[in-house]
Amino acid sequence: MAAALLVPSLLAFALAACQPGPSQTPEGAPMATDAAATAVADAAFQELAGQWLEKSMELSPVAATQIGDHRYDDRIDDLSQGGRTRALEFQRRILTQLDTIDTSALSRENQVDAAILRNQLRYDIWSGETLQSWAWDPQIYSQLAGSALYGLMARDFAPMPQRLKSATARMQQIPTLFTQMRQNLDPARVPRIHADKVAAQNAGILSLVDGLILPHAGRLKGEDRKQLDAAVATLRKAVEEHQTWLDQTLVPNAKGDFRIGETLYDEKLAFALNSPLSRQEIRTRVEADIERTRAEMYGIARGVLRGRDGAPVAMPDAPTPEQQQQVIEAALELAYADRPARDEVVEVATRSTEQATAFVREKDLVTLPDTPVKIILMPEFQRGVTVAYCDSPGPLDKELDTFYAVSPIPDDWTQAQVDSFLREYNTRSIHELSIHEAMPGHFLQLAHSNKYPSTLRAVLGSGPFIEGWAMYAEKVMADAGYMDEDPLMQLINRKWNLRAMANALLDQAIHVDGMTREEAMELMTVTTFQQEREAAGKWERAQLTSAQLSTYYVGYSEHLDLRREVEEREGEAFDLKAYHDKLLSFGSPPVRFARQLLLDEPIR
Repeated sequence: MAAALLVPSLLAFALAACQPGPSQTPEGAPMATDAAATAVADAAFQELAGQWLEKSMELSPVAATQIGDHRYDDRIDDLSQGGRTRALEFQRRILTQLDTIDTSALSRENQVDAAILRNQLRYDIWSGETLQSWAWDPQIYSQLAGSALYGLMARDFAPMPQRLKSATARMQQIPTLFTQMRQNLDPARVPRIHADKVAAQNAGILSLVDGLILPHAGRLKGEDRKQLDAAVATLRKAVEEHQTWLDQTLVPNAKGDFRIGETLYDEKLAFALNSPLSRQEIRTRVEADIERTRAEMYGIARGVLRGRDGAPVAMPDAPTPEQQQQVIEAALELAYADRPARDEVVEVATRSTEQATAFVREKDLVTLPDTPVKIILMPEFQRGVTVAYCDSPGPLDKELDTFYAVSPIPDDWTQAQVDSFLREYNTRSIHELSIHEAMPGHFLQLAHSNKYPSTLRAVLGSGPFIEGWAMYAEKVMADAGYMDEDPLMQLINRKWNLRAMANALLDQAIHVDGMTREEAMELMTVTTFQQEREAAGKWERAQLTSAQLSTYYVGYSEHLDLRREVEEREGEAFDLKAYHDKLLSFGSPPVRFARQLLLDEPIR
């Protein structure tokens, strides 16, 4: 049976998955509605959510593939003016209909989903009409082209010949996407950093063709094979022509400002975080946490260095800023000395993931997923923004692999660049990275999330919840004793916390306050102890993105706040594993809603 027939209609799936539950209110509070009214409201919302899911997949075929709805695997998104207009009209219509539903009458779980959907609709409309990334960010098009092919070939969700035919159809459409990109972009609005990045990565789509598609081309015969070969030839020519336009037209004329400014940034941050924390509150928290974490690092570093040859002479209880900096840096040098060879990064990631998994199982910290994570080399078209990421299967793709993708060291890096990178991603740092990305971080959390019955919530997973959990997982491991016998690992753990804090500061300081490269590099290389290569890459990433870098720290702060509140309420009855399992059972909603569900408070 064809795989597409095995995937139920997304509308039917959504309606079946969101059956109305009993109305619940905090103890002692009056019932907001009776069961009959709740049933009516839930049914209306389920129908509307199903409409949104159904049409959204049709409008965004590449995202649909990633989610696991494979009805549109032979299409790519239409980013022409007409395609964008149709999407905006649909989003406005759904938002208008959502506003007619009495959300206070919904069951609690549907109240959360309704709030998440409303935020997403408003975000999408704002992005299309106000931010207008389609007119100035070429990354939208290049990443869509790469994802269109990678999403088909990375996982065995269907027989290879079927996926190859879908890839053929998408390769035939990518030249049209290039044309839309050239028509939509206004070079005067395109930041030079964005143009340079896309120009450098453009040929990367051919590496997907050569590495993931052509090795399997022999699985197609006759006319199907001829069409694939023709599509590849056409795509090669289109990529070459597009490269000429990028090099000769876009890059020389890219005059836009990569800083989106205070108004756009604050509006985007509110949508992206869906958190009660404002930009100013985030900054205040970050600055206090940086000071506290550096003090912790100084205490650990003194213990590491005491009695060692070459240790700083002055390590007083109350150090000056210069003494604190010197002592921490001296201890970190001991960690930097233990680093893998340039071709052993993935091997170290694999081994550290296995060790972390064994520890989580031994300490019974949280229920483990049934299947292991698979560690792979990061696809070329994804490189240049982050060193690693967790790529879980979509919520409709069951029993498929989760990838922990690690970026290899580029072949054209100088030895000095390699040394800087491996000082930052030393053996202990890669271990910390594996905790964050794999176990018990992203891999574990997303495996739990994909079991939550609401497809809507799975599709609209909260970045702060997901990224915040991964940071929180690092602390859980530290608190459980994973690093007790290795103070250098404790030091690296705190350094990684500092990195997330710096991320949140950079994000707003660059886009709102006009932070310069020199100021950013000082924050990263001095205040938060990052190596030059890592800091330079983060400076580039902060120019290429906005609001995303804040998700780590904000989500982490919210997870810590929630854990402390639950511990205080439950006292000696608090059970860590039960808490984790309950929290993760909600899927990946914004932490504010997870808190309200967990504490049985009104949804707002």
